Amino acid sequence: MSLLPDQLATQSQQFLQHLANERGLSKHTVSNYARDLAVLAAFCTDQGITAWSKLQTHHLRQFVARGHRQGLSGKSQQRGLSATRTFYHYLLRENFVKHNPALGIIAPKSQQKLPDTLDTDQVAQLLNVPDNDWYARRDRAMLELFYSSGLRLTELVMSNITDISWDDGLIKVTGKGNKQRLLPVGTMALDALKVWLAEREPLPVKQVTADQQALFISERGNRISGRNVQARLRYWTRQQGLSGNVHPHMLRHSFASHLLESSGNLRAVQELLGHTDISTTQIYTHLNFQHLAEVYDKAHPRAQRKTRVTDKQGGN
Repeated sequence: MSLLPDQLATQSQQFLQHLANERGLSKHTVSNYARDLAVLAAFCTDQGITAWSKLQTHHLRQFVARGHRQGLSGKSQQRGLSATRTFYHYLLRENFVKHNPALGIIAPKSQQKLPDTLDTDQVAQLLNVPDNDWYARRDRAMLELFYSSGLRLTELVMSNITDISWDDGLIKVTGKGNKQRLLPVGTMALDALKVWLAEREPLPVKQVTADQQALFISERGNRISGRNVQARLRYWTRQQGLSGNVHPHMLRHSFASHLLESSGNLRAVQELLGHTDISTTQIYTHLNFQHLAEVYDKAHPRAQRKTRVTDKQGGN
């Protein structure tokens, strides 16, 4: 920020130090704030604004409009405005400014991208992992649990053996914000977990002892890493003849979509996924309606007739 006016650079740096030292935010988060503020500070310099107290709401509206013209996504704009609001809360607290110009400004929305999912046949194909060695038994249990209970990757990695209630068919997971929830585990997933735990030791690579708490471990006995889980899923995607990039969150998306498709109970799916806001879960209603539209187009007599007429008229 050496090319910025002194006040812009100094107060920005003080804010970043506040985030790191007083609020204890991670280096990655502080870096994101720094990047967003650097973009805003460069805009201020272009506009001849030499102090944060001189930035007004109409300036920010111009800033957002410029970003939109440049093709910046709505999500990126929302993040930048959130960083700006947080920054001005700090400036107000320190009496550097008299108002927060970012309040009330809403970034333009991006077109919502529907999450990728597997259909039920593809899931069955993926989960058809043979129980022929230590790795396969572990991997099958992981994949079954992913799809059975809709876990996030971190939730699966951090699960412990004692988190499973075998009598009730439940698993306790710790999600975002350290919030715990109990999730049902299907019969096939429970069976796969029992097979895995019965064969969990001895380890393929000899070690003194394995992590006694972790539900899933590596060949060396350590709690399995998220990267390792992702690699094993890519391996089984290839082995089972599936195309595309199948990742852990796709199994979570598939779990939610298939459950909503069968039950229609959005609130229940929200609780199972651990979403704080139901609007986050509502994206799966779009997937559900998309599926229904496909069924309609294939099965409804009128839809079929319309397609045939169109084909005749189009001639290709």
